[in-house]
Amino acid sequence: MKITAVDVFVLKTPLDVPFAFSQGWVKQRAATLVRITANNGTTGWGEAFTQGLEPPEIAAAAIEHALKPLILDQDPLQPAVLWQKMYVQTRDFGRKGSVVSAISAVDTALWDLMGKFYEQPISKLLGGAFRDKVQPYATGFYRIKGKGESQRLAEEAIAHKEAGFTAMKVKLGFGVTDDISVMQAISEALNDPSIELMVDTNHGYGRSEALVLGKELEQYNLRWYEEPVVPEDVDGYVELRSKLTIPIAGGENEHTPFGFANLMKAGALDVAQPDVGSCGGITAIRDITAIAHAHGVAVNPHVWGSAIAQAASLQVIASLPVPHASLFAKEPVLEYDRSDHPFRQHLVEQPWSVKEGMINLPKGPGLGIEVRMETVEKYQC
Repeated sequence: MKITAVDVFVLKTPLDVPFAFSQGWVKQRAATLVRITANNGTTGWGEAFTQGLEPPEIAAAAIEHALKPLILDQDPLQPAVLWQKMYVQTRDFGRKGSVVSAISAVDTALWDLMGKFYEQPISKLLGGAFRDKVQPYATGFYRIKGKGESQRLAEEAIAHKEAGFTAMKVKLGFGVTDDISVMQAISEALNDPSIELMVDTNHGYGRSEALVLGKELEQYNLRWYEEPVVPEDVDGYVELRSKLTIPIAGGENEHTPFGFANLMKAGALDVAQPDVGSCGGITAIRDITAIAHAHGVAVNPHVWGSAIAQAASLQVIASLPVPHASLFAKEPVLEYDRSDHPFRQHLVEQPWSVKEGMINLPKGPGLGIEVRMETVEKYQC
């Protein structure tokens, strides 16, 4: 088999109501998608993680101009070989950020294509599925004004619960006082210890503020405290992990097994969160998992993308063993973005939904999805 085409699609649509996380205002939803076609007609889809404020054209340009020439006419059934080729050839101008996100998209598409060729889901190609359904957690709690929205966010928590979610991640990072007010309002509104909460400040604080907030958060028995400081401050992660009882999570802004190896060596994390759309793809996340588990660190992929990214995360999560085996071990969970996103439900022929608090793993080959080209064409720029 040979790769005959690499097509890149940039999708964008403005939001009727912009929303904010700690780093800025999100005014549009965007996606960088790639479709790889082999000479027998088999195709595979992948997605580059477009950060909330990142122009999708950056990864698209990297795919079109740096990666496409490297993989055309190559065998698509050897993703590890092609991963090394792409990474080595872009090392001097890549290693992090959008270039690795571009590699991630191509790599995921290769795995999707390979799954279709062998008529097997990616989870089986990764060694098998430890689970056939995954618990989703609701990501949301974005701001539409900025501060002083604790009551509205408490009402949002109730809406997530009524929709069947038993776990939720609250976006913080809008000032320690405001964050504390938000958590108090949400906790009081839910009044349900069976609802598991986690928080994410999107590295909105330095060490001192992150520690003050963390001490206040200890009362909520959180599953994790995500990105408490900037990703460059590895020592800050280590310090917070030593001073707080809350598990420390991070890694959505880290890349490749090399980057995660440094985090593991430092003892910076309790929960590693590689994003399949930016860490280097499925090939990379397989190695990252091995490194993390060898250090006793749990892996729970981050995802904030379209249905393609969610499908890739589902396949990876299905294949993840628990790092600390026991009768009632914590299973990995799927991040389920509940904010406005037309590229999620409308991008695939059979979108998944939450049933009895769980999402069933797609049964089809590869990613287990069929992309709707009419949706791609509707939002393509």
